[in-house]
Amino acid sequence: MARHQGPEPSSLVGLDEFRLHELESVRLILRGDSVIDWHRLNLETVDDAETLLAAHEFAPDDPDDAARLESLKQEAIAYLRRQFDFPIPSPVANASVAELLLLASGKGHRQTCACAILKAMHIIHHLDGRELLFSLPMSDQDVFHLVEEKVYRVIGAMLSAGMPIVEFVGGRKHKDSLYTKLLSKPDASASQVYDKLRFRIVTRSRDDILSVLLYLSHHLFPFSLVLANESINTIFHFRTYCHEHPHLRGMVKDFQTGVDDSYTPSDNQFSSESYRVIHFVVDLPVKLPRDTMRLAPPAAVALGRVVFVLCEFQIVDQSTEQANEDGEASHERYKERQRSAVKRRLKIGTRELKTPARTPKRK
Repeated sequence: MARHQGPEPSSLVGLDEFRLHELESVRLILRGDSVIDWHRLNLETVDDAETLLAAHEFAPDDPDDAARLESLKQEAIAYLRRQFDFPIPSPVANASVAELLLLASGKGHRQTCACAILKAMHIIHHLDGRELLFSLPMSDQDVFHLVEEKVYRVIGAMLSAGMPIVEFVGGRKHKDSLYTKLLSKPDASASQVYDKLRFRIVTRSRDDILSVLLYLSHHLFPFSLVLANESINTIFHFRTYCHEHPHLRGMVKDFQTGVDDSYTPSDNQFSSESYRVIHFVVDLPVKLPRDTMRLAPPAAVALGRVVFVLCEFQIVDQSTEQANEDGEASHERYKERQRSAVKRRLKIGTRELKTPARTPKRK
């Protein structure tokens, strides 16, 4: 039987309880798609809408958050009208954001308009969050501390509730690891490092992975803030997996954005072909404390209180984790291959390893 309310903080949604919008949420995480390419949402209830807003750090009963959402909505509508002469009916323009999310899950012209407004809001909110972060006198360490507090709070609650997580490791990438990673990349730029903050979760079984991903998307980061084209999935052939579960099978026909019955492979040249993992990057939303906002310049007050911080997540099940640590897929072998390549690059750059032929001497 379908549920009619959002999940409780202490509960996981089992595979036999998944609804279409939940299955599509975890599918987007695994594929690394952009929500901007979706043509509809599939939310069913007000609770669903409020759960999604809460994942974005908006509390439905907070007057400041309500004002911020209304401001984002009005800016999005003004943009659509200004740039595209977009026709937006009054009932859509006057709807609350929670109502917009439900309208975007319906049909017809109002559904199309609601989707367009939400997509524009998504971009505006993200740009404002970036601007806010840059305008505050906060170091990376200060921001990372806020992220870690949030992640540890959510994962700690999952562990306390006995959810099927057998290992959790989180932390900041060591500077030597950052140096090595950048030296190993063809384009050495600090902006390309997404795992200064990284978190790794090992689930009890493979069938626990989707439920854990869904919980994280409800309580830690919304699925819509997964960085496009940065996901790796070498555990699931997703469509086949869904077909193997009768409850999930019936939703496959309604999937958006293409076929996905293959792995989303890694382009990391140092990973073994036998390595299996789910890896993705999130622009994790963090609501700044009010004390911190007092440090912001006056112009930044209109940007809200939410900033975004790039984090890497890895999820794997226990048996796959064990298989990864045997042989060439182990982390130790990975680091050996990476260090060897960096050492070679430092010593000889792009020159060929073979000794060039000597030029004959002139007589």
